Amino acid sequence: MNSGRTFAVMAVLLLLVVVANNSLFIIKETERAVKLQFGEVVNPDLKPGLHFKLPIVNSITKFDGRVQTLDSRPQDYLTLEKKRLIVDSFVKWRIADVKTYYTATSGDEFRAADLLASRMDTRLRNKFGRRTLTEVVSGDREEMMVQLTKELTEITQQELGIEVVDVRVKRIDLPTEVSQSVYDRMRTEREREARELRSKGNELAEGIRADADRQKTVILAEAFREAEQIRGDGDAVAASTYAQAYQKDPEFYSFYRSLNAYKDTFNSKNDVMVLEPGSDFFKYLNAAGGNGLAN
Repeated sequence: MNSGRTFAVMAVLLLLVVVANNSLFIIKETERAVKLQFGEVVNPDLKPGLHFKLPIVNSITKFDGRVQTLDSRPQDYLTLEKKRLIVDSFVKWRIADVKTYYTATSGDEFRAADLLASRMDTRLRNKFGRRTLTEVVSGDREEMMVQLTKELTEITQQELGIEVVDVRVKRIDLPTEVSQSVYDRMRTEREREARELRSKGNELAEGIRADADRQKTVILAEAFREAEQIRGDGDAVAASTYAQAYQKDPEFYSFYRSLNAYKDTFNSKNDVMVLEPGSDFFKYLNAAGGNGLAN
């Protein structure tokens, strides 16, 4: 009896373990899941934690809820000028609506990636087709990526239950056969811009140089005018001083002026002057000579 009862208890416990193993399940923080009842969705978004299901009746499908990266193969796109570009891009996405995602993709991550890649390829082709090569390479590429992310999210959330987190272009290459011609045109354009800038710079330099010359002429003229005015004032003071001194002793003043004239005249031995002996220039010499003879 005891052995039979023990066997029965062990059988019940084993049955409970099997039932619990098939009825209880855990949803991790990094997962999203749906509960199905005979293939029909009855709970579209199970929260993380411990849950219960009916064996055979219910089934659970789990998905990775983290941000996924879809690294697309390089594709050929045409710009507004019909220039062919080889674009390498990637998109980051995650599940936003579990029920829509499951309905659209049957929970197959590879099918979801194919559907997302197709929609991204279409939008990228449209974006590149409305822009020139310059705009794509160095113009508004950042703005284009923001617009593409927004537009792609609106479509994929509705159709696939996917939120597009970010879209980025890793690399843009030109086909080998057209790279050199494009580079040559770009170099020619940059050289033309350089010539224009250099011409404007020379024009500006000439203007600055002309203005500097004008200011120089004005400053020199003003300086000369001030110098002449100062010189005139000095001459006037000197003339007034001479006049005052002359009025005090006219004879001495005349004598002093004659001595300075003699000094300046006979300063060099090579100077020759032809004058009459009775000239006023020799008045004081003649007077000195006469006094000397008289003495």
